[in-house]
Amino acid sequence: MAGHSKWANIKHTKGKADAARAKAFARLAKEIMVVVRNGGANPEANLQLKALITKAREQNMPGDNIQRAILRGSGQLEGVNYEELVYEGYGPCGVAIMLSVLTDNRNRTAGEIRHLFDKYGGNMGESGSVSWVFQRKGLLVIDRLETTKSEDDILELALEAGAEDFRITEEAYEIVTAPDDFEAVDAALREAGLTFIIHEITQLANNTIKIADPADVARVEKLLEMLDNCEDVQNIYDNMEIEEGESNTAK
Repeated sequence: MAGHSKWANIKHTKGKADAARAKAFARLAKEIMVVVRNGGANPEANLQLKALITKAREQNMPGDNIQRAILRGSGQLEGVNYEELVYEGYGPCGVAIMLSVLTDNRNRTAGEIRHLFDKYGGNMGESGSVSWVFQRKGLLVIDRLETTKSEDDILELALEAGAEDFRITEEAYEIVTAPDDFEAVDAALREAGLTFIIHEITQLANNTIKIADPADVARVEKLLEMLDNCEDVQNIYDNMEIEEGESNTAK
């Protein structure tokens, strides 16, 4: 099916975020607080919260940390009032980059992000400058080496549950859904005994920038790495497509 490999493109940032446990937990806690504030503390009524709790548990986030984040979001414990923002820009080679941010000081965050774009060969853009490149979708990624189910079985299960796209890479099966169908597809595949490397509502690129030169790949990934290190950045979305046969040199 159409589309490029989201898993191949985000491994470099995901791996680093997940390896830094404290950083990953802090990001999850902030996101849980905001989701609770916006949609309530009951995960059965707040599907975003339900998905985040599942994600936090799969990353081995302590239950006490999850509960504190819920209590802070509901106002039962004192917490910081975070503001949700989106920043957009272009990296080296014209790669579109969109950042989701939670911050308690938008001036500080905007200044830091602008500095990083400028320092590492990019340009921070105005609102809407690159958001048109991305579309909100559900994404479920299954490790091909870890599953015993066949490609045909997984494809059939996914499509019957409501998935809209299915892609096979050397390492993974990638299943894309509409946001409203994400939970149904997730539940159907879990019931069949499947587990996921990634399962989340995310932003997928409608078109990509293909880059073959390892030096150019390294320049883009350096900017992505530095943005990922920014405390207020929750998620990074980009439309870089690394040409087949080229190695990731900026890990």
